[in-house]
Order: sequence, then C-alpha cells, then structure tokens
Amino acid sequence: MMELFRLQMRTAQMLVEAQGVIGMRMMGMTGMFPADAGETTRMVSEKHTAFTESGMAVMGALMAGKTPAQAYGMGLTPIGRTTRANSRRLARQMSR
Repeated sequence: MMELFRLQMRTAQMLVEAQGVIGMRMMGMTGMFPADAGETTRMVSEKHTAFTESGMAVMGALMAGKTPAQAYGMGLTPIGRTTRANSRRLARQMSR
C-alpha cells in the first residue's frame, strides 16, 4: 500500500514540475524573461529521450517479472528526472 502512495506522490510531483516547466517555457517564448535560443528544440528532443528511456525501463521491468507498480515506478524515473532538471534549470534562468 505504501508503494502505491509513494508512486502517487512521485507522479504528483512530476505533474506539478511539468506544469511549471510549461509555464516558464511559455514565458520565455513570449519574451517575459531571457530564454536560451535552443529551448524550443530542446523541449522536443528531451521528450523523445525521456519517453524512450521510460519505455525501455518499463519493458525491462515487466520482462524481469516485476509487478505493474514496480514497472510504473521504473518508467516514471526518467520522466521525473527530466522534469525536475528542467524545472530547476528554468527557475535559475528566470532569476538572472
């Protein structure tokens, strides 16, 4: 039961960070704060990488006989890591 609660909390954290990243990127695109020139390209390419890593982690977990909750957690890790890194990086850019 605690495993599911932890997964829910990790998912909620990732969703909040993703929403923040979307907002900061939109503000950067509209010129409300300085954004790196390659930010729009980066937001597309990083999704491909994160979702590929996530899919590979889930498939590997399922093929290894892990439970669906464990597979979900392993798949959430690359996506959460990417959103967390983006949130921190963009927040630093905003404070310049």
